Amino acid sequence: MENNKNMTVGEELLQVRREKLSALQQAGNDPFQINVYDRTDNAKDIVENYVDGEEKNVSVAGRVMSKRSKGKVTFLDIIDRSGRLQLFAKFDDLGEESYTNLKKWDIGDIVGVKGYVFKTQKGQVSVHVTSAILLSKSLTPLPEKHHGLKDTDLRYRQRYVDMIMNPEVKDTFIKRSIIIKTIRSELDDLGYIEVETPILNTIPGGAAARPFITHHNTLDIDLYLRIAPELYLKRLIVGGMEKVYEIGRLFRNEGMDVKHNPEFTTIELYEAYTDYHGMMDITEKLINKACLAVNGTDQIEYQGENINLSAPFKRISMIDAVKEYSGVDFGEFIGDTEKAKQAAAELGLEIKSTDTWGNILNAAFEAKVEENLVQPTFIYDYPVEISPLTKRKKDVPELVERFELFVTRRELANAYTELNDPIDQRSRFEYQLTLRENGDDEAQMLDEDFLKSLEYGMAPTGGMGMGIDRLVMLLTDSASIRDVLIFPTMKPLDK
Repeated sequence: MENNKNMTVGEELLQVRREKLSALQQAGNDPFQINVYDRTDNAKDIVENYVDGEEKNVSVAGRVMSKRSKGKVTFLDIIDRSGRLQLFAKFDDLGEESYTNLKKWDIGDIVGVKGYVFKTQKGQVSVHVTSAILLSKSLTPLPEKHHGLKDTDLRYRQRYVDMIMNPEVKDTFIKRSIIIKTIRSELDDLGYIEVETPILNTIPGGAAARPFITHHNTLDIDLYLRIAPELYLKRLIVGGMEKVYEIGRLFRNEGMDVKHNPEFTTIELYEAYTDYHGMMDITEKLINKACLAVNGTDQIEYQGENINLSAPFKRISMIDAVKEYSGVDFGEFIGDTEKAKQAAAELGLEIKSTDTWGNILNAAFEAKVEENLVQPTFIYDYPVEISPLTKRKKDVPELVERFELFVTRRELANAYTELNDPIDQRSRFEYQLTLRENGDDEAQMLDEDFLKSLEYGMAPTGGMGMGIDRLVMLLTDSASIRDVLIFPTMKPLDK
């Protein structure tokens, strides 16, 4: 190696690895020219299925994570998708050239070996190597073994290294896949049809959120990344599909914290001829099944708290919940804004001059109730002011048939008995437009085509939306949404 006194230790390590690669290429052993390696077994199966005394022949491949040599014997640990496996290599078995090449392997290299399974004197199931090949050269060293990759920001930016150094991270994303697969399977068995609706929208509808804006050059129009698929899915109910769902990305140009990322995954489902009570049943079933699929039990721990996800979940109206935790019964003065403002003052709530009874009820709920909702709880019957797409209760027009599911003090799902009256829906949209005109850039726009679809007639319908990321957080005991997004949104580093 060329000696350069100005090089750092890290730069020297990089140069050493590149020189090793160059030597291999000059000798006609370029690892990057190998396209296929036939492996017969994975690490987990080899370790778990070992039978004492059996010398089963195997072919395995993986990344070198540790290496230790003594004389003419070398031990290595490799990892593959399933787990970790020890390799045992001897000079006498491999010969001088092959053994010398193996000893030159670096931590991080991807290798393939053939050999037979045995148990060492210390009782560790291992593979006795009879042939070995370098499949890919690692040119950048992995983080130092004992310190690992701990920097949270770097872990999110270099998720590939995070997965290598922290096996539990990879396990989280495998569980995420199982959770989504379980939800799909359950809904498919119930007769739901999975569909895909547009991500580029001319009108950002279906939720109260600030959208991302882009421009379509050919059409010369501004488009919005969708904030919800709701209005398209309900058009399909009008069209007679009756049971539909979509799992996909949504985009909201809003704040970022442990519960929020600008792009995130949700499921929305809609079913004709049912209401929000039917959606409660489906929601708790999906969550329970997903939990059992990845944890084997519905009694789990989240950030030190025991959570019971067995059905049925607790169900309580927003009015009763506020009464339970604040002592104020908004049901005694339904629709009376002046008395609600008096109650707000007594509870120390900050409200706007334009807030009405329903807005204040919701403010009281957020301030006094949410922090107490640790176990799964359906909060139902919301005020109409904050639910522009929801059907009113027959006997209490100030309320709508809506629920939100709370677990560990955060919202996990939101559902309605869907509003199918086009006249009422238009008036709700028009109210939203007044909010936009008064500076609320999260208020909904008026969607004429959606209103036209309702005029053709939509069956009584129940609908539910649930955050997949938050569900994965709950079921994998992950503290931040970034822990369950493989590549979370990050601000670029300065060049």
